[in-house]
Amino acid sequence: MPVDTKRVRGPDESQSPLFFLPPATQPCGVPSRPGRRGTGDVRPLFARCGPVSQAKGSAYIEAGSTKVLCSVYGPRETERKDDTDMKSGRLVCDVRLAPFSCLKRGAWIQGSEERDLSLALSESMQPGVCLHRYPRSQIEVNVMVLENDGSVLAHAVTCASMALADAGIEMYDVVLGCALRQDGDSCLVDPDFSEERGSWQAGYGENQGRVTVALLPNFNQVSGLQADGEMREDTLTAAVRTCMDCCHKLYPVVQQAILRAVRRKAPPPEK
Repeated sequence: MPVDTKRVRGPDESQSPLFFLPPATQPCGVPSRPGRRGTGDVRPLFARCGPVSQAKGSAYIEAGSTKVLCSVYGPRETERKDDTDMKSGRLVCDVRLAPFSCLKRGAWIQGSEERDLSLALSESMQPGVCLHRYPRSQIEVNVMVLENDGSVLAHAVTCASMALADAGIEMYDVVLGCALRQDGDSCLVDPDFSEERGSWQAGYGENQGRVTVALLPNFNQVSGLQADGEMREDTLTAAVRTCMDCCHKLYPVVQQAILRAVRRKAPPPEK
């Protein structure tokens, strides 16, 4: 079997550095929220349009330690033609997690988690895009998660919406995403990776779970909803309303980022 001679191989017997961390700093628990962020507050959001010059449109979002980059290509001729493509276009979404984005290094081959994220992203974005204006064509949305610190799907929805707007794709409205973790009677908005990982390891009990909402803010309509766990009907309704309120709080930030990109692309005024 060939051996990579240019790679420094580790010892045969080794242990993870996380094993030597003190118990108070191990990431498996659910610590108190960092900083002064309350249970109903989202993380500070940095958004920018146009970082990828080779793409038709692109966007970059940084929420805490979660970093997402999206590129849009097209519209171009669709590869598979049927009766549906003759009347409206097709939105193809692809979500990839960088190998260095998580604590455990991943592979470049798309896994089941990435396929589920791609499907959820496509279902959340389609109601906001005017696909009937692009018959017999497809629009490709490629999302790369550079660092995964929780709420990846919600921020991928927001980043993809900004990239589509930067590409000049006609849309009914921008699509904003927000995630929430329900733990009994309390909830955590925009959970980070440690808060999400705590729920995975402890398992979902009664009235516990996670909710991700995609919203069209100007129409106040939900374009995508993903929930797992066991939650009562009133709890799920309150969680969806909380996510909708947080999406409205993020809308001015996204709006300003798109406006700055339009001003950069606009020609200078004639004297």
